[in-house]
Amino acid sequence: MFLRLLFVLLSALNIAVGAWLLLGQPYPRGGSPTDPGVPELRLLSELPESSSVAPTPIPSPAAATTAAPAQAQAQRECLSLGPFATPQDLRNARQSLTAEVMRMRSRQEQTSQASGWWVYLPPAASRAQALAQVRELSAHHISDYFVVSSGDQSNTISLGVFKDPANARKRRDDIIAAGFPARMSERNESVPEYWLDLVVADRARFDWRSRIHTAGVGSHSAGCF
Repeated sequence: MFLRLLFVLLSALNIAVGAWLLLGQPYPRGGSPTDPGVPELRLLSELPESSSVAPTPIPSPAAATTAAPAQAQAQRECLSLGPFATPQDLRNARQSLTAEVMRMRSRQEQTSQASGWWVYLPPAASRAQALAQVRELSAHHISDYFVVSSGDQSNTISLGVFKDPANARKRRDDIIAAGFPARMSERNESVPEYWLDLVVADRARFDWRSRIHTAGVGSHSAGCF
């Protein structure tokens, strides 16, 4: 009986000591939960209003990189010079203007050019009929002709090609006066033209005429490249 009572008293004493150790001692309030030298993390809402700092706007990289090219694009102007008759004329122009322009390029185009005036008799229905007309021309003392033997103008009787339209008209009128249905038409041929495209910083101050003296060359506005 005594041993049981002693056991109960010891148990009660242990419980009391444990409760005192757990609940009776206050926690220290002066310490910091962080390591020494490490700044304390605080919420933005915990900071006083006077310490708030307005964010500094950061310029966009795209705006910085595109500002200069856009300004250069607005200042430049583009034009074409030509036509130059020969590639050598074009090369001379390039050499004269290289130091005066921002950029240049050469190009070649085909154009139709009058090569003369043709006097002829319309094509006959057959080769035999064309030869018969030739004999009639000879009988009227008309020379300088030949029969076209191939192509779209086959069996046409050519009476000459003239640079001067006045000479061509006289030849046509003489043949008509002899009783033949002569005709006259302008002949064209495809010839190359050479152009020089330029990009300049200030067209008002760009005096290309003081450096290029090739006859027939002019200028006009063109798309930039």
